[in-house]
Amino acid sequence: MFLPLSRFFRDIQLGIKNLLLHKLRSFLTMLGLVFGVGSVIAMLAVGEGASMEALEQIRKLGSRNIIINAQKPASEQTATNVRSFLSIYGLLYEDVARLADTIPTLKRIVPVKVIQKEGRLGKRAMDLRVVGTSADWFSLVSRPLVAGRVITADDLQQRKNVAVLTEYGARRLLATKAVIGESLRMGSNYYEVIGIVQSESASEGGSMQTPDQQTDAYIPLTVAKEHFGDIFTQNKSGSNIRENVELHQLIVEVSDEDMVELSAAAIERQMEIYHAKKDYNISVPLALLKQAEATKRIFNTVLGAIAGISLLVGGIGIMNIMLASVTERTREIGIRRAIGAKQRQIVAQFLIETVVLSLTGGLVGIGVGMLIPWVITKIAGMPTIVSLTSLVLSLGISVSVGMVFGIYPALRAARLDPIEALRHE
Repeated sequence: MFLPLSRFFRDIQLGIKNLLLHKLRSFLTMLGLVFGVGSVIAMLAVGEGASMEALEQIRKLGSRNIIINAQKPASEQTATNVRSFLSIYGLLYEDVARLADTIPTLKRIVPVKVIQKEGRLGKRAMDLRVVGTSADWFSLVSRPLVAGRVITADDLQQRKNVAVLTEYGARRLLATKAVIGESLRMGSNYYEVIGIVQSESASEGGSMQTPDQQTDAYIPLTVAKEHFGDIFTQNKSGSNIRENVELHQLIVEVSDEDMVELSAAAIERQMEIYHAKKDYNISVPLALLKQAEATKRIFNTVLGAIAGISLLVGGIGIMNIMLASVTERTREIGIRRAIGAKQRQIVAQFLIETVVLSLTGGLVGIGVGMLIPWVITKIAGMPTIVSLTSLVLSLGISVSVGMVFGIYPALRAARLDPIEALRHE
C-alpha cells in the first residue's frame, strides 16, 4: 500500500512540474475553466437572489391566506364620459357572513375598506390611503410594530377615532414631533395616532399585490364606515364619477395549509353566484409560491446549462493542449515505456496533469464566481446568494470535465509504440 501511494504522490509532483515548465500555456488552458466555473456560480447566485426575493414577498402574504380584491367591471370602465355616473361594484359586508357560514375550512376573514384622503398634522400634509379594517388584519398581515400598539377589538366596538400609521407616513407627517398621541386630521375628523408599523410597498404591474402600501393609515372599520360611508366621488376630466363600494378587500385565513387551494375554489364558486359582474379577483399566495418555486428551478437549470457551455469549451481546450503535450513528449513516453513503465502509469501521469489543471482552474473560478455577485450587489443593488451547493457542484463539474477530456490524450499517450516513440525527434 505504501509503494503505490508514494508513487501516486510522485506522479502528482511530476505532473505539476511538467505544467510549470509551460506556465503561460497552462494558465491560458485554465482560463476556460476559470471563466466557466465563475460564470456558473455568478449566474446561479443572481438567479437565486432574484428568486428568493420574489419568494419572500409571496411568503409575507401568508401561505394560508387568500386575498380577494374588488375590481371595477370592464363594462363600467368606459362609462367615465357620463356627467354623473354611479358605479356599484366590489365586495359586500354580506360576503363576509356568507363565506364564514358556508365554507367550514375558513378560520378568519378580515374585511378592508380603502379611502383616499389627505392627512394633515399642523402645517404638514400628505395624501394617505386610509384603511378601515379589523384587529385581525395585523395578525394575518405580519408587519413589525415600530412603536405604540395596533387596533384592537375594543377600538372597533367603541368606535374610537384612533389610527395606526406606517413608518414612512409617520416620518413624513410627524417629522421631529413625538409620534404616539398626536392628532391627525383625515377628512373632517381627527384621529389619535396610537401606533407605527413597517410596511411593504405594493408590487407594480404584477398580478399579486401586497395588502399594504407605504402611505397607509389604519383605522377601525366601524369608524371608516361611519365617517366615510360607502359612496366615494372622484373628479376625472371634468366628470364626477361616483362609486358605491362597501369593501375593497377581504383577507381570508384557511385553517389548514393543505386546504388552501380547495378553499380558494370554494370561494370562487360562492363569489360567482352573488357577483355576476365579476367585480373581484382572487389571489392565492400559496399557489403563487408553488409557481414561483417551479419557475425558480427552471430558471436555475437554464442558467446552469448556459454557463455549463463555458466549462465544455474549457474542457475542449484542455484536450487540445494535452494532445499537443503528447506529441511534444513522445520521446519521453518512449523512454519511460522502454525502462518498464506500464500503460496505466502513463495514463495516470497525464490524467493527473489534467486534474491538476482543472482543479486549479476550478478553485480560481470559485474565487471569481464569488467576486462577481459581490460586485453586482454593490454596484447594481441586486440581491445575490452564493450557495455552498453551487460552489461544490461547479468545482466537481470542473474536475470531471478535466478528467473526461483528459482521458483520450492519456490513452493515446499510453498506446504509443515504444520503439516508434524512441525514434521520434
